[in-house]
Amino acid sequence: MSVIRPSPIPIPRCRSQVLYRRLHSIQLIQRRRRRWNPRAEAEATAVESTARSPEAAGGKMVVELVGAFNEVTERMNSVWLSTSSSRLLFKALKLSIPILQSLPLASDGRSPLSKALSLSILLADLQMDAEVISASILSEVVEANAISIYEVRDQIGTGTAHLLHEIFRVKNIPFKVDVLDDETAASLRKFYLTYYDIRAVIMDLVSKLDEMRHLEHLPKYRQQTLSLEVLKIYSPLAHAVGANHLSLELEDISFRYLFPCSYLYLDSWLRSHENGSKPLIDEYREQLHLSLKADFVLGEMVDDVYVKGRYKSRYSMMKKLLRDGRKPEEVNDVLGLRVILMPKSVANDVELGEKACYRTSEIIRSLWKEIPHRTKDYIARPKENGYRSLHMAVDVSDSDQRRPLMEIQIRTMDMDGSANAGTASHSLYKGGLTDPKEVNTCVLF
Repeated sequence: MSVIRPSPIPIPRCRSQVLYRRLHSIQLIQRRRRRWNPRAEAEATAVESTARSPEAAGGKMVVELVGAFNEVTERMNSVWLSTSSSRLLFKALKLSIPILQSLPLASDGRSPLSKALSLSILLADLQMDAEVISASILSEVVEANAISIYEVRDQIGTGTAHLLHEIFRVKNIPFKVDVLDDETAASLRKFYLTYYDIRAVIMDLVSKLDEMRHLEHLPKYRQQTLSLEVLKIYSPLAHAVGANHLSLELEDISFRYLFPCSYLYLDSWLRSHENGSKPLIDEYREQLHLSLKADFVLGEMVDDVYVKGRYKSRYSMMKKLLRDGRKPEEVNDVLGLRVILMPKSVANDVELGEKACYRTSEIIRSLWKEIPHRTKDYIARPKENGYRSLHMAVDVSDSDQRRPLMEIQIRTMDMDGSANAGTASHSLYKGGLTDPKEVNTCVLF
């Protein structure tokens, strides 16, 4: 089994014939296996590294390699984790880790290896494939001028090299403008989505989020300019490609650095409604989920129930307060739950799903006080665009403390799929695409 060795890191030859024989035996065993086993290859690589480099650094590299491979693959969707994709990711890590270990620390105090792994884990959590994750790891090596894209093409593959080329093109887009007003920002977002590989755009978004999470290490002027850039370009862009949680986090971090006093005010107000260390929304989500699962009547209608929860972001709250002139306690959707029902497979499953939605609303009324004028039945009266769902608002205050109203959406799996398709179109519109032909060319993950 050959090992790819980057030229800047020479590995001393080992004179021990015993270790060579051990390595050869492992290689023979590996060749007899029908399927490639990444863990077994990692063990073989560990022995070879020990044979070639008895220094402690060699052992550390093996530990980093196996640990990084396991951590990333455990987070990846099994659909993307074929034998070939596992091999690609392993090769990229094996090429990158020795080089990344030799590079100096970044300005935020992290090692380049730590940063590369943070990016790869973010991408794995987004269920990106091995080629995207491999390109992200290798981009740190290429950016340090330790290896060229041509070498990546020869040693890893053409597809990964193409992605690397695209990501560096995407990174340079903001430097092409002098003034970042609303019109320029909208043009840049449209440029991103129309002319570049969408996977490279997602890689750039993840890189920007990682940078924003460590913004405190940058000079104050850079914190301000980068936060404004993220708020104008990257947060709407993340929303456009369907990465809503990325968009919300980018917004909130930017808001915190641009308007620290306003952010602190809203953050303190939200935290004042918490009970101990557990987020309030998680308590309500678990309470509702247990009640729905325990209901016998609902159990006869559905195979499964999903409950999602979210806080309204600090930035979204501030926009609503400024637009409507409200106080924080007058915002009705600070807390939000969404119930998604999977009806049983029967001939009239659509009708059964609707009945399950109404049964769910009855269970919710038994838990919390409904605010009748806030209830909207989009199942009986769908919106013009076909949107169907049941919306409720409930008062979750108790005798000890008054809390903001909580909004609850109830829908079936099919209703949720249709709603998400509409949301995707709206997201692309916000990102800058208004032509349906352009929308069709943008692949959402």
